[in-house]
Amino acid sequence: MTKTISIFNNKGGVGKTTYMYHVAHMLSRRNLTVLMVDCDSQCNLTAYSMQDAEVKRAWRDDGNSIFQVIEPVYRTIGDIRQRSPTHVSDLGDLWLVPGDLRLSNFEDLLGDTWSSARGGNEPALRAQSAIHRYIRFAADKIKADLVLIDLGPNLGALNRAVLATSDYFITPVAPDLFSLQGTENLGNKLVAWRKEWDQCNAAWSGGALSIPKGRPSYLGYVVQMHNIRANASEGMTAGWAIYGEQLEPAIHENIVKKLQSLGQVVQWDEGDHKLGQIPNLHSLIPYSLEAKKPVFDCTSADGLRGAHISRAAESVKHFEAIVSTLQMVAKWDDC
Repeated sequence: MTKTISIFNNKGGVGKTTYMYHVAHMLSRRNLTVLMVDCDSQCNLTAYSMQDAEVKRAWRDDGNSIFQVIEPVYRTIGDIRQRSPTHVSDLGDLWLVPGDLRLSNFEDLLGDTWSSARGGNEPALRAQSAIHRYIRFAADKIKADLVLIDLGPNLGALNRAVLATSDYFITPVAPDLFSLQGTENLGNKLVAWRKEWDQCNAAWSGGALSIPKGRPSYLGYVVQMHNIRANASEGMTAGWAIYGEQLEPAIHENIVKKLQSLGQVVQWDEGDHKLGQIPNLHSLIPYSLEAKKPVFDCTSADGLRGAHISRAAESVKHFEAIVSTLQMVAKWDDC
């Protein structure tokens, strides 16, 4: 059974898209079929994964961008278009539903129809479930083992609709004051969204329409974008460590405790929800973006010189523990 995981936080600038891009590539090389879905209207994941000419094709009337596939619903002239996602890797079974700047327009419709959807109105529920239903189609089309969804950094109607289709979600966080504060806002909003999606499902009695449950379980968080000491074994620099040490208690209090009572938290044997940490890769990222390949695949042919070459190759180790965890999640319920 396909597992769907959203990468989500209401705080931007934490390396969310970079994290997902690298993890998806590694998972696809472990004999998993992986579908990435770009639901961030900034389209950074799409720009990372596709050449400009390919993106333009995805945005055409006959294209397969996330907006093109739900456009009939947005215009209230029909239902989702069943168009195949794009294959984006020669080294693994990795696919992408390209992002689209126009997806932000859909948010207005989702906001306007939310009250009616909670009352069981079918046109409103078709709008709220459009992305959910397309993702299910695309995942079935390619026989995906795992779907990874990139969400924008906000708590708006679009993210409410997309997160609802997920089985699990992960929060990338930075060790800073803003990420700490963001956990409180996020926890409260997730509790409210669960109640409202329960209302949608209880009100719908029409049968065939697939409506998201709106009950994603919290897998945990990944610490990103911190600086490390020259001796990496010593961990974060002192300035980053101040806030880094506060992340676990803040996340436990503001997210885990609030979702536990709703049955929406994965309980790990270790007792905490830190899935790993990925340091700031600094100047390696521009090379990766230009080459449209993960940092660990970049070589001298991509412009790397000197110590950058070994640092790029070694960067794979920062993702390995997280990838192993997600590989395990992908196989849950298959035993």
